[in-house]
Amino acid sequence: MLLLLQSRGGLTAAEIAERLEVSRRTVYRDVSALGSAGVPIYTERGRGGAIRLLPGYRTDVTGLTLDEARALFVLTTGGAQADLGLGPALRSAVAKVLRAVPAPFQSAAVAASERLLVDPSAWLRPAEPAGALDAVQCAVFTDRRVRLRYRSRGRAIATERVVDPYGLVCKSGVWYLVADHDGEPRLYRLSRAEAAEVTDEPVRRRPGVTLAELWEESRQRVEERPRGVLVKVRVRRSILDLLGGLCASNLTAPLPRPDGDGPDGDEATRDGAGNEPEGDGPDGGEWAEVTLRFPAVAAARILLSFGDDVTVVEPEKVREDLVATATRAAAHHAGPDTTLGAGRDSVDF
Repeated sequence: MLLLLQSRGGLTAAEIAERLEVSRRTVYRDVSALGSAGVPIYTERGRGGAIRLLPGYRTDVTGLTLDEARALFVLTTGGAQADLGLGPALRSAVAKVLRAVPAPFQSAAVAASERLLVDPSAWLRPAEPAGALDAVQCAVFTDRRVRLRYRSRGRAIATERVVDPYGLVCKSGVWYLVADHDGEPRLYRLSRAEAAEVTDEPVRRRPGVTLAELWEESRQRVEERPRGVLVKVRVRRSILDLLGGLCASNLTAPLPRPDGDGPDGDEATRDGAGNEPEGDGPDGGEWAEVTLRFPAVAAARILLSFGDDVTVVEPEKVREDLVATATRAAAHHAGPDTTLGAGRDSVDF
């Protein structure tokens, strides 16, 4: 009622009742309650009479502080709402709320959306496709089971399963479905979902189990898995960009830059703990040390493609595997017959 009166100046009880879908008696009762609470509201009697606020009176209907108003407008600067198809709706909603933001805060609130940008995607990694997000979010909001055709990590063929969704989580620009499969909690990366179909069956969630709880359990399981092999390498600075492109998912910290500028600005030459990188190596500024993480020793063989522009410093088991792999490859290609199927080495390599 206060929003209506502030924006329109004055309305009859019938007009307010129609807009708010209440009775006139309710309108008059609320006018009395507002007056008792100290709001300068009054009713004009007679033909053409209206309910009005005293001139100049305005109230912070939303109760928003300056920081709260800024936080609200940061919502429109980027994030998951675009993937959900809610970008235009959010901008429209925020524009409507702006009318209720206290006048002194309005310019600061709008400036927040013009001065701040939230980009959820990681450096040097292409945005993941949202997969079957449309169908999955429909199932989530209508409380229906989902039939997923899903390709698990490391498998070439997708399998079909019916799951009970608890909700969706967007982490670092990647969408996950948190759901039960046969009563057991599962985490599905939607970029691996080849298809999703909303069924007519109502969802079967375990009583008392929440999305937040399941996500925390799943997150901990992922983080407690063996963390693979950390490999420290010395890289010629001239190929840092190439290394970053081919091994983006293996980087443990932003790559250093020759001029100190990069994705993290002045901090680009620091590691994840804020430490400066170790010595530049025997050739001074020509080399940089980078730490990579691989799921297994054999996965580090991609470093062979950089030739002598990359040198593995540690661990020794990775160095030994690279030497053995390179030796086999050299012997194979130096032989008299290098046609496909000529020998077992061609298969092993």
